[in-house]
Amino acid sequence: MSNRYKQITDHLARVPADARQRTLAITKERTARHLWLPNHGPQNDAYSCAADELFYGGQAGGGKTDLGLGLALTAHRRSLILRRVNKDALKLVERVAEILGHRNGYNGQLQRWRLGRGKSARTIEFAGCEHEDDKQRFKGDPHDLIYFDEGTDFLVSQYRFIIGWNRSVDAKQRCRVVVGSNPPTTPEGLWVIRHWAPWLDPLHADPARPGELRWFTAGADGEDIEVDGRGPHLLRGEAVAARSRSYIPARLIDNPDLARTGYASVLASLPEELRRAYRDGNFAAGLSDHDFQVIPTAWIEAAQQRWRAEAGRGVAMTAIGIDVAQGGADHTVLAARHGVWYAPLVRKPGCDTRDGSAVAAAVVALRRDRCPVVVDVGGGFGGDTVARLKDNGIEATGFNGAHASRAKTRDGQLTFFNKRAEAWWRMREELDPGQDASAVLALPLDASVKADLAAPRWEMTARGIKIEDKDEIRKRLGRSPDEGDAIVMCLSEGARAAAAALRRARQATRPERANVGYAHLKVTHRR
Repeated sequence: MSNRYKQITDHLARVPADARQRTLAITKERTARHLWLPNHGPQNDAYSCAADELFYGGQAGGGKTDLGLGLALTAHRRSLILRRVNKDALKLVERVAEILGHRNGYNGQLQRWRLGRGKSARTIEFAGCEHEDDKQRFKGDPHDLIYFDEGTDFLVSQYRFIIGWNRSVDAKQRCRVVVGSNPPTTPEGLWVIRHWAPWLDPLHADPARPGELRWFTAGADGEDIEVDGRGPHLLRGEAVAARSRSYIPARLIDNPDLARTGYASVLASLPEELRRAYRDGNFAAGLSDHDFQVIPTAWIEAAQQRWRAEAGRGVAMTAIGIDVAQGGADHTVLAARHGVWYAPLVRKPGCDTRDGSAVAAAVVALRRDRCPVVVDVGGGFGGDTVARLKDNGIEATGFNGAHASRAKTRDGQLTFFNKRAEAWWRMREELDPGQDASAVLALPLDASVKADLAAPRWEMTARGIKIEDKDEIRKRLGRSPDEGDAIVMCLSEGARAAAAALRRARQATRPERANVGYAHLKVTHRR
């Protein structure tokens, strides 16, 4: 018993018994927790939340970082505290020292803090994960708490890999993952909206309440499947236990220590897009665009707001664009366009599309109205698919973004470095809101579509506009931007292929009418 605790108990000896017992219990708990307790309200709710994966976020100043550190100090034996940049993670060491009032047990070389001994010992590791491959450093190293501070700075590939080692050899030890973060302000962070879609996606079909548990497991394609309860659930002939997720909003007003400092006025002075994200905790707020972002985020969001599920009815399928993944962790993505309206994307895991025949089968299941198919052949995987499609009498065109382009921008002023640059700039031009509203595209309501289309950046070279290489985008997103490429190919080469197919059809059979130019994409007659 500490001297401070004894002083309190002596003082309380003179108060009524029931009040004394309640106060003693609280004081003893606080002492056991190294003098850290969560604030009343959302932070306490997050501390006690039963979710395997918790997102605690929203407004800046809501006590997100202290939640992660408090859990490590009071509720877990082996904790990993992560920031994207290593030197930022080291800043959290100072906050722990402030909470404890000392630095005893901290090893700066290992960036590790050891507290206590024996069964009561705790270990807290601080680390960064700046590069995508840095996730490998945590392979096989178990932690019963993994806390991602400023979680939207991390890539989805890093998050999913690292949480694979959220475990403990002690069956009595609670294991959990906590993400503390504000809303994303760059495309790289949009993965959190998809991962916690029932709480963060305003268009989710079955919204969840703050603090409500939802249960998820992964299908054969690696995509999340929401299930009812922990299970076990029979998937692929195997009994699988699901993991729970939840979201609790963090608010500055619920963090009195910071709220009374006038921090709210600091947030109010931020630029509009940051103010909506950090002050208001608005997950639907627009992203902060890079200076050389190809397609402004606001244009993509406007195209998604135009989308209606029934809008494609009665409009012939104009083209299908395919980004092929033969094996591996990526997905084969099929984007179908009906005039100006894009259908929801079809995603097939790479393991299910290992050859051209498998991809061709997916095309046959999706294709309507004898529309042409555009296949990405730049990576070497699509050639077999084009051959199999042609073997089956399906109009197929290979798209190689590295090939030269003779086109110019719509105003005729600028040229393109290659076909990839031309295709992406055409998508930009078609999403430009300053044109006939009837010709502007409508895109599916999907966070990954938004992330993919907002990701590429451009530069001006002696050979014209150049778009960032796909491998560079993969490094920033932590995944391949396959969905954006499929959508872009469907528009660019899809328009040309559809026009060529239509000319041949008119020569060989009865005429069909279709208007497939870039600015007039609506098709009104079926076969």
